[in-house]
Amino acid sequence: MRAESVTPAIVSRDAWLTQRLDLLARERELTRHRDAVAAQRRALPWVAVETDYVFDTPAGPRRLAELFDGRSQLAVYHFMLAPGSDHLCPGCSFLCDHVDAARRHFEHGDLTFTAISRAPLDEIAAVKRRMGWTFDWASSGATSFNADYGVFYTPEQVAAGRADYNYGTTPGWAGDLHGLSVFARDEAGAVFHTYSQYARASETLLGAFNWLDLTPKGRNEGEGPMNWVRLHDEYDDAPAHTCCSS
Repeated sequence: MRAESVTPAIVSRDAWLTQRLDLLARERELTRHRDAVAAQRRALPWVAVETDYVFDTPAGPRRLAELFDGRSQLAVYHFMLAPGSDHLCPGCSFLCDHVDAARRHFEHGDLTFTAISRAPLDEIAAVKRRMGWTFDWASSGATSFNADYGVFYTPEQVAAGRADYNYGTTPGWAGDLHGLSVFARDEAGAVFHTYSQYARASETLLGAFNWLDLTPKGRNEGEGPMNWVRLHDEYDDAPAHTCCSS
């Protein structure tokens, strides 16, 4: 990993405290702004999900409403895992490394988590074994789910300029992209889409980045965004693993 050059000013404690108090005011402003944005997000209207998606899961075919696992809210991480691909996205994996411990808490706040990818179940299961993840992960390969929620585009769509990733604000490409979508279920069992985020919005879910953002070197990305991020079993000090084919 390449470290960014850091040349700090060395000052007295009193001079440091003056600047720290200025920063504290901005941090408080950011907290209030974040709270306001979160309130606006919660106030978004809902859209009824009318397509009868049926996913392939280890428990058999399950509809979207069944993925809620008895709760009223569902977060779906759109993991970039294409059928037959030998590429495991480092960014998606980095994010999903944060899920298992956290979900044991937010499940008690009435939120269920599942990852969904177009890859078939056997390929998903192999990745879960390799990475040691225990969260639910369904296959959407037989459905239009990924395309409908803006995380899959065909070469024809790209050529026609219709790969409108991130609500048309970020260029998309042919194949799978990442994102997160939130759904709610009412007392009658109807399912609604309430929110989706894409591109850099998912950085809020990366606890490791939040820690690094507190430090002088920050994310230490001198050679480009996330340049040092690897699958957690591919760092130099990672324990050896057997491949995920068994």
